[in-house]
Amino acid sequence: MTENATADQFFETYARALLDRDAAAIGAQYGVPALIEFPDQRIAVTDSSQTEGFFNGAFGQYEGVAEAHARVDVVAETAHSIWADVTWTYDGGAPAERNMYELVRVGDAWKIAVLTPLQA
Repeated sequence: MTENATADQFFETYARALLDRDAAAIGAQYGVPALIEFPDQRIAVTDSSQTEGFFNGAFGQYEGVAEAHARVDVVAETAHSIWADVTWTYDGGAPAERNMYELVRVGDAWKIAVLTPLQA
């Protein structure tokens, strides 16, 4: 499977979990440890329950959203990492989001190791 296909498949699964409001499924897509680089705030993820808690608290911003679309641009890859620039658009009025994700291979799965928000 190509890196583009791998990233596309990964973010399709991520979008389904987001639309299902399934914080545990989203949390399972993050590696531990992971790093989330928000402006003026860094979150070192040391346990998947942190990610689950974050998304349980953030689902309100996706109220009314029934569809999510990810435009995935793989900007670099190695055998163990994929860097993907992902722009998310939603129906239902939620604002677009753009993030840079570093996916890393963990066993036979890909997990988010670093998430950095970008300007949409």
